[in-house]
Amino acid sequence: MVDRQLRARGIEDERVLTAMGRVPRELFVPAGLRARAYDDAALPIGADQTISQPYMVARICVELQLHGGEKVLDVGTGSGYQAAVLAELAGEVHSLERIPALADRARAALDAAGYAGRVHVHDADGTLGLPGEAPFGGIAVAAAARQPPPALLEQLEPHGRLVIPIGPHHQQFLRVYVQTAEGAVDFAAVPCRFVPLVHDG
Repeated sequence: MVDRQLRARGIEDERVLTAMGRVPRELFVPAGLRARAYDDAALPIGADQTISQPYMVARICVELQLHGGEKVLDVGTGSGYQAAVLAELAGEVHSLERIPALADRARAALDAAGYAGRVHVHDADGTLGLPGEAPFGGIAVAAAARQPPPALLEQLEPHGRLVIPIGPHHQQFLRVYVQTAEGAVDFAAVPCRFVPLVHDG
């Protein structure tokens, strides 16, 4: 996976490649799909949600530009896989999941993979962020929106990065928003396709 799907497609950040190699992806997919855990594809995990394609997980991590000591917010826990990779790259990870059954399964998978105490999974609406733990050096979002939720931009620390898929289902781009003194500046990274980001309000 690391050599064929990531390095061969332009993922060059050695910290990210090492992190992807450390996390046992098979523990984060349903038992019936474990033979396909390292496929170059997103896989269903129930509740109309997916575990993201390995390349996209790596690309999000690259765009966050983490150095190791940051507090990071992961929006859309899903399987817990992205949160586990982030735990290899950051100092503290908080992850938000609005579907209680997925949050429970993610906690179990994270514990089984050795991330108990390193990733904090919260049952919460991801569009609202986690104000009590803000600010964050990086925020990763694994669901698409038409525009970035204002609460997430507000919870970035100076120079912090929000990485989020933006656009309708058929035309999304992974975009990076960097917090500056004048407000957030953004740029597009790569085309992508994610499930929609849902607001519970």
